[in-house]
Amino acid sequence: MGFQKDTTLFTGRLKSMVFAIKGAYKLVTTEHSVMVQFSIGIIITVAGFYFEITQTEWLLQTLAIGLVLSIEGLNTAVEKIADFIHPEFHERIGFIKDIAAGAVFFAAMTAIAIGAIIYFPYVTTLV
Repeated sequence: MGFQKDTTLFTGRLKSMVFAIKGAYKLVTTEHSVMVQFSIGIIITVAGFYFEITQTEWLLQTLAIGLVLSIEGLNTAVEKIADFIHPEFHERIGFIKDIAAGAVFFAAMTAIAIGAIIYFPYVTTLV
């Protein structure tokens, strides 16, 4: 008996959510780069409470954290698939992996810019 798709509205969505939570947990607990980025996200969230940032700043910060973690997750998936398909080094696979890593770089630089714009005024008032 093969895979049977659950077509019911509620249980099908619930199962999808369980798979997504399992995937997020695996990502955060097995990938070192995600562990670092997740930790930075927690630190920045604590900083948001400390500095009492505005609602708009919270929205931008949350979006930036989610963007970096999401793109890193996609990058990890691309790397795992590429390694599964071609375990030995291959120039074209390396090119694909570099492009996926470049996407993470863009997301991270965007998050750093957002963090700097949000926190620079708060930090300068401390000095």
